[in-house]
Amino acid sequence: MHVGLIGHGYASATFHIPLINKAVGLQLQAIYSSKAVNHSHAAVVSDVNEVISRKDIDVIVVVTPNMTHYELAKKAIAAGKHVVVEKPFTVTSAQADELIDLARQKGVLLTVFQNRRWDNDFLTVQELLRTEVLGKISMYEAHYDRFRPNVRQRWREQNIPGSGILYDLGAHLIDQALTLFQMPKTIWADVQAERTGAEAVDYFHLVLGYDDKKVILHAGSIVREPGPKVMVHGTRGSFIKYGLDSQEDQLKKGMSPGDPGWGEDEPGQYGLLTADIGGMTFRGTVETLPGRYEVFYEQLSHALTAGSAVPVLPEESRNTIRIIEYAMQSQREQKTIQIS
Repeated sequence: MHVGLIGHGYASATFHIPLINKAVGLQLQAIYSSKAVNHSHAAVVSDVNEVISRKDIDVIVVVTPNMTHYELAKKAIAAGKHVVVEKPFTVTSAQADELIDLARQKGVLLTVFQNRRWDNDFLTVQELLRTEVLGKISMYEAHYDRFRPNVRQRWREQNIPGSGILYDLGAHLIDQALTLFQMPKTIWADVQAERTGAEAVDYFHLVLGYDDKKVILHAGSIVREPGPKVMVHGTRGSFIKYGLDSQEDQLKKGMSPGDPGWGEDEPGQYGLLTADIGGMTFRGTVETLPGRYEVFYEQLSHALTAGSAVPVLPEESRNTIRIIEYAMQSQREQKTIQIS
């Protein structure tokens, strides 16, 4: 399957191109870029319509600023292409629903690059929940804190649709939470621009309410010394882990899936598990499962050739956008929102 990539910024160079090149059954054929770039294995063009209209391209990957996702994905689907959209899927859930309906009408596959479903810490938490070693979960808390006190001149930090960290980091944290626990019953949100001169959201604190648990998702831009990345508490024990997944840094250094150490965590960042097991209390570290970003394009290739499910259902990413919309409503109205 031949792939056309729309956009050649950080996400394309760091994630998509290396992972597409590694996936069996996918070949990068053309790249649209507004800047002059060189690529040894694909044609680089300056007209986005050329990539979409090329008959030798089966799959379009949209990796452009968030407010352009909807129009570019819609154009590619209308041209009969299978489409991958970088997260966040769209700016509004109505746009997402329209793309889902159009893809169904055209008989093409549509998916969203929610790569952090394959973070090493998230895979480890999933396994702990699967084995029920923590018992019935009462609290899940995930953070994405950074120390970036100065506002930068880039679209992500401008006052435009789809900008700010709620659509950026929030799209990751919300997708992970919905993957674990499905849609919540309620949401309360504190969404702010906390830095001097900030035009876009650079801080959020979301509380998702379920019948039997609370989920807290948090991100800030003025956190010099971050706390735990994830904390999970249940009736039998707790799991607390510091540190970020290693794959992004590894890709930036030129590593690829399958290389020695790929996706592995530093032992000093292994999570701490305290749990009652078999009548005894266990307290110790749990080796982090290796991260596996390559799974996304592996599963996409299999979906294209064998008819299996896409790696991320577009309806799931639509629900992430719905949660973002509910969060902004909660902030506006200063109250807890009931989710229908």
